[in-house]
Amino acid sequence: MIRVFTAFIFAILFSLNPAHAQQAGGDVVWVQIEAHPSLRVAQQRAQIYADALPDVNGFSLGGNWYGIVLGPYAPEDAERVLRVYRNERQIPRDSFVTQSNALGQQYWPVGANILDRGVVAAPVLGNDRPQVAEPVVQPEPADETPAEARRSERLLSAQERKDLQIALQAAGFYSAAIDGAFGAGTRRSMGEWQLFNGFEQTGTLTTKQRKALMDQYNEPLISTGMRAHSDRSAGIDMDLPLDVVRFSRYEPPFVHFDSATDLGARVLLISQPGDQATLFGLYDIMQTLEIVPLEGPRERKKDRFTLEGRGNGIVSYTEAALKNGEVKGFTLIWPEGDDARRARVLAAMKASFARTDGVLDPGAGGDAAQSIDLISGLQVRRPRVSRSGFFVDGKGTVVTVSEAVDGCTRITLDNDYTADLISSDAGLGVAVLRPQQSLAPMEVAQLSVEPLRLQSDVTVAGYSFEGVLGAPTLTFGKLSDVKGLRGETELSRLELSAQSGDAGGPVFDPAGSVVGMLLPAAQSGQQLPRGVSFAADAQALRDVLQAAGLRVADADGAQGVSPNELSRRANGMTVLVSCWN
Repeated sequence: MIRVFTAFIFAILFSLNPAHAQQAGGDVVWVQIEAHPSLRVAQQRAQIYADALPDVNGFSLGGNWYGIVLGPYAPEDAERVLRVYRNERQIPRDSFVTQSNALGQQYWPVGANILDRGVVAAPVLGNDRPQVAEPVVQPEPADETPAEARRSERLLSAQERKDLQIALQAAGFYSAAIDGAFGAGTRRSMGEWQLFNGFEQTGTLTTKQRKALMDQYNEPLISTGMRAHSDRSAGIDMDLPLDVVRFSRYEPPFVHFDSATDLGARVLLISQPGDQATLFGLYDIMQTLEIVPLEGPRERKKDRFTLEGRGNGIVSYTEAALKNGEVKGFTLIWPEGDDARRARVLAAMKASFARTDGVLDPGAGGDAAQSIDLISGLQVRRPRVSRSGFFVDGKGTVVTVSEAVDGCTRITLDNDYTADLISSDAGLGVAVLRPQQSLAPMEVAQLSVEPLRLQSDVTVAGYSFEGVLGAPTLTFGKLSDVKGLRGETELSRLELSAQSGDAGGPVFDPAGSVVGMLLPAAQSGQQLPRGVSFAADAQALRDVLQAAGLRVADADGAQGVSPNELSRRANGMTVLVSCWN
């Protein structure tokens, strides 16, 4: 009985604790500034905020989300902190005041537990800060006379004189050498710039005019907020356009800076340990990503590479280099149509890039979203359409359906080999492709010379799921008719349920000979009964290939092959044809 009474007294005393009384009454609040689904990213962001602001804490929010908050404060202090830090742009505009009951276990600082300890004094902010006398602003002096302008010009350094020539060149007024020598050509350019901008045409820029010229030249950098950024985790220092991009997350080997405005610009910092194989592997992987469009120059050397891509509404530039066992670099993604500003931003990023100690741990990021379509958080480029095809000669020539290659920027075979369209038959819907490098197919189609009897077994080999599976699948059916529905003699009708990716695949008879090529489903607005497919027959394919100047092998009239042999021929002969934009 005594134990029960003692526990009851302690419960009453504990309920009178001021901190708990404040929390129960809603007198302890916090300013939530960010939340992330990754604990690692949340810890990194909390460290960044803690370097700049007081009272930074991190708590679990439930549902695998981790919040970064400031506090704990009294409600009126929290509102003031929220208002001042927003106005000073030290915290995001969407920050808000939250209650303690929204917070779970504390993860930052490591080992801390301040959830039930009451409020802390808010930092001195805004009007509460000590007032410092404003400096007396001197009236702007009148512009210089030509003589004064020449005297101030003589004080310029060699680089400052070159910078003025560069700015005149960028503005379209100067086309001679950038040498810092103000000869007749430079003077004429200065005079033309003065006249264009409403100044007296003297050929000598005053101090204010030089500033105006350089401000015009640097406007792309000013408008995007170009300023120094240091990433200790990646070991990279460089200027970044921090008004249009903001840090998002670490997903090795990349530091992601996502778009902060509707401009749509993005930046990646690249940082990973490795060797030449790592560098070359990154070069190959980058070209599979949507952020590196297909069109553009690429250059790879033994210790560095550059990639440029333009298309699908963006322009991207990537450079990376290997030094002392570390691969570091960056990618800039910018919208098309803003080339002048992009060029200035890119030049500033290149000029300021510097390596420091540190490199991203390639083993980190295990909690990142997983998908076969993602590499380190970046979308892998996918073809617009993929269909099947098959080899018809020993050099790797492929026959496929026309819909597989219509309007393509690039055509590939098995995703690895680029091919060119050399011939097509629009009426039949057949296209002939030649790889840009000679290939040595494991199997080549042998076209049947004998007509197939009705109700004979047929087999189609094709990439039914457009390359999701790594090998062709076999679909079995029967020959329903030796002509099309309208009597087309170059077509055969099959009783066979095919997928869209099978179009272009070879149709085999029981002897393993190719008796045709599967055509895509008709796009006439009619829906045929399930299991009805059509194929261009062997003689029609032979005519198309002969018109393209190609000779194909004829079948030898064998009576039959085993299922294993048929599968071997199909796998060696059938190829994935992909159309890329």
